[in-house]
Amino acid sequence: MGSLPSGGTAHTATSTQGTAAGLDWSLWTNGPAGTITTFTVPAFSASWTSAGDFLARTGLEWNGSKTYDQLGTITAQFAEAKSGKGGGYSYIGIYGWSSSPCIEFYIVEDSYNNMPVNPGGDTLEGTANIDGGTYNLYSRNTTGTGGNKCGSNVTNWQQFYSVRTTARTCGQISITDHFNAWAAKNMTLGGLLEASVLLEVGGGTGSISFPTANVTVTAM
Repeated sequence: MGSLPSGGTAHTATSTQGTAAGLDWSLWTNGPAGTITTFTVPAFSASWTSAGDFLARTGLEWNGSKTYDQLGTITAQFAEAKSGKGGGYSYIGIYGWSSSPCIEFYIVEDSYNNMPVNPGGDTLEGTANIDGGTYNLYSRNTTGTGGNKCGSNVTNWQQFYSVRTTARTCGQISITDHFNAWAAKNMTLGGLLEASVLLEVGGGTGSISFPTANVTVTAM
């Protein structure tokens, strides 16, 4: 697990983003301002109070011109320790987007709630065995007027989920293996826009530390 590095830069806002340790980070909430602390190595921490929807993440971003298999093998390393409460829903793991089609995706390794969580309103597409665990694969439709990475003209998109059946708080996440498992169930991503280590909560007051939060790509 290790511990957070010393120092760090705290960013408190309802919406902010930047770069640190060669990765893109962001914070967004529709409730009171929260805090993300970034470091000069791939790590971060976050805290929130009486949050609505709160997201803090760090990872890699692309322009959507290449599919995941054209980029290479995408892998994450993570370790986390959490405290407090995460509200009615919470996801700890990997988050990202693709365009054409517009897909919002999650790989859920842990939660403030009991695992395996169910995102609700979804279709169970099957299961996959990845990184020593079993994941439930879900797809669901969602709508919105903002907050997606596919453009302001997009108001309807799909969400893909891999939800680990037993929680873990550290390890390797073989992101490309999840993408391949989705593709085998006709859950097709478009051009990749983002893959990040994520904390998302739907309420509560709490904090989380990621002594390790890194996403890498090995070229083919």
